[in-house]
Amino acid sequence: MASVEVSNVAKRFGSVQVIHGIDVTIDEGSFVVLLGPSGCGKSTLLRMIAGLEEITNGEIAIGGRVVNNVSPKDRDIAMVFQNYALYPHMKVFDNMAFSLKLAKVDKKTIEQKVRRAAEILNLGEYLDRYPRQLSGGQRQRVAMGRAIVRDPQVFLFDEPLSNLDAKLRVQMRTEIRELHQRLKSTSVYVTHDQIEAMTMADKIVVMRDGRIEQAGAPLDVYDHPNNLFVAGFIGSPAMNLIPGTVGSQGSPSVLANGGINLPLPAGTGAREGTKVIYGVRPDHLELANGSGGLPADVVVVEPTGSETLVLCKLGESEIQVSFKERHAFKPGQRIALTPMRDKIHLFDAGSGQRLK
Repeated sequence: MASVEVSNVAKRFGSVQVIHGIDVTIDEGSFVVLLGPSGCGKSTLLRMIAGLEEITNGEIAIGGRVVNNVSPKDRDIAMVFQNYALYPHMKVFDNMAFSLKLAKVDKKTIEQKVRRAAEILNLGEYLDRYPRQLSGGQRQRVAMGRAIVRDPQVFLFDEPLSNLDAKLRVQMRTEIRELHQRLKSTSVYVTHDQIEAMTMADKIVVMRDGRIEQAGAPLDVYDHPNNLFVAGFIGSPAMNLIPGTVGSQGSPSVLANGGINLPLPAGTGAREGTKVIYGVRPDHLELANGSGGLPADVVVVEPTGSETLVLCKLGESEIQVSFKERHAFKPGQRIALTPMRDKIHLFDAGSGQRLK
């Protein structure tokens, strides 16, 4: 195991800069997820850690050793790709053993390492099969097994579950997390799926346009987003973001389009007249008890079994509400909602930064 230190790293392709001076520390034994939309630079950063892309500026250190000019094979890392990259003419055992054979490791050690990896990944009965005889999840486990046998300092995962169906993705992310807990290996995982990030990571690094927007523990990023981008990107369903102006109707509030007064917790600190974005998550809105509450018109009801998602019209904004209870709402019905005051987020409309 080893830590990974990324210091002021930048990357340009010709005149186009895709990574802008990134600093991030990946602690030894941690599972860090690089999260962001397509084109944000997360895979490019991973490939620079792996040595598959040259670094334009800055330094990357693995285990305290600067590796800018070290070839990929000498960095003591192992990478798991999205497309498995298995040799179709080789059996599972030979696919997993291939890198060890290239390194001229003796046969007894190869046998021991492959058998151990196969046991960890429940692949023992598949060692004599060809990749074409395996399911997508089994192939991905073979790709992980090929990485495990090398016993690297750092595991790198480049969107390894993207080609799997929804049920298999859930199963595989659990298996990858269990694998990490068993091996205690330093892991860097790239994905655009924020559910994968939330469920797997010790630390999430949220990226956009080649910059880090926020880094921290999953629940900390979820509960305290630094800006509008993070607030809208993390969470499923996404946070409701309602434009308005800070006012005072006897108590602190935000006046939203359509004449709706949204309550604020005491001591918010935003000045009256400030243009803001009012943020509240779908599961932080409740049905009002008795009179009062925010008047919202039901547009669409989506029962999922474990919860009911309701799309509503609130003033001139559309919002989503998530109920654990089952409600028989009908489109066009008016309901009254109350936001949990301690769960409200306020963002500056100009800069997009969260107001403390």
